[in-house]
Formats: sequence, structure tokens, C-alpha cells
Amino acid sequence: MRAARHGGPVLPLMLAPTVLLATVAALATTTPAVSSASTAVSPSSTASWNGSRSSWRAPIEPPVLVAAFAPPARRWLPGHRGVDLRAGRGRPVHAAGSGTVTWAGPLAGRGVVVVTHDDGLRTTYEPVDPAVAEGDRVEAGQVLGTVGEGDVHCGREPGCLHWGLRRGEDYLDPWRLLHPGRAVLLPP
Repeated sequence: MRAARHGGPVLPLMLAPTVLLATVAALATTTPAVSSASTAVSPSSTASWNGSRSSWRAPIEPPVLVAAFAPPARRWLPGHRGVDLRAGRGRPVHAAGSGTVTWAGPLAGRGVVVVTHDDGLRTTYEPVDPAVAEGDRVEAGQVLGTVGEGDVHCGREPGCLHWGLRRGEDYLDPWRLLHPGRAVLLPP
């Protein structure tokens, strides 16, 4: 091994870029990141507990998308963790699927309803003046309340409902419940 001008070996300096690239590659495969592929709801999870995809309903009829799901690259960064559907104040808000109401009340200055579904998914609706209470069992399509005040998502739009979807701590695209698309196989 040849010595560098400063007296140290050259080989470790030559290997440094390779070691750095290997370390970055290893971190990239082990660090979770939110991407459009990881946020998609798989077709099997869009099938309800009774096996029918038709059990998912739009919370507002007809559903008009104002703002799409735009997850951040990392959990702590800003992003749009749900979809906004056009809806004027007082309009009925329906449960997207059957489940149990796990929150119904004010949160951060606006009414919020959370439904935990039998498959572990949670849907959130805001702003809503709730007509349900925590612990209530709801069926797909059942009225949860009406679009209330406190709209912070729609900006210049006359009003909207923010509809969110979570599995555990992960935010998913609720629009995929209604439009699951087709399954895509990714390389390992």
C-alpha cells in the first residue's frame, strides 16, 4: 500500500466514496419515507370486512375533489394529509364505512368526527357539527353530522369537508377508498 503525502495510507481514502454510498443506500432502504406508492391503499384493504368494495361511500354526495392528497416526504414536514371535498355549511356528512365513532367534538377550534373501522382504518371528517357521539356504532352512509364552521383547508372555496384516512400512524389517501385503481407489482 502506497503512503499519501501526509504519511497515511491511500487505500482507505480511495474506499471512502464507496463506503459513503453504501451507507446512504442502507439508510435509504431502512428509513421510512412517505411516497405515493406507500400511501396507496391496497385493493385488499379497500375491500371491506364483508368482502365488498361497494361498502365504502363518499362522505359528501356527489364527491367533488377540491384538493388532493399530498403527503409530505417526511412525517414532520408540511403536507396535505387527506382530501378536501366541496361542501357548503350545513350539508350532511356521511360515514365512509361502518365502524365505531372514537371522537366527536371540538378539536383545534373546529368540530371533528373520527370513525374507527373494523379493519383498523380510521376516517376523519372536519369541520363537522356532530350528530353522533363517541362510542356510537355507525353504518356506511349514515349521517355523522353536518359541515360546520372552522374551515381551514379550502381557502377561497366557499366551503369544504376535509376527509382523512389513517392506518396506525400512517396517513393514506381516502380518495383511494372510492377509486382503488389497479394493483401494481413493484420489484423487490
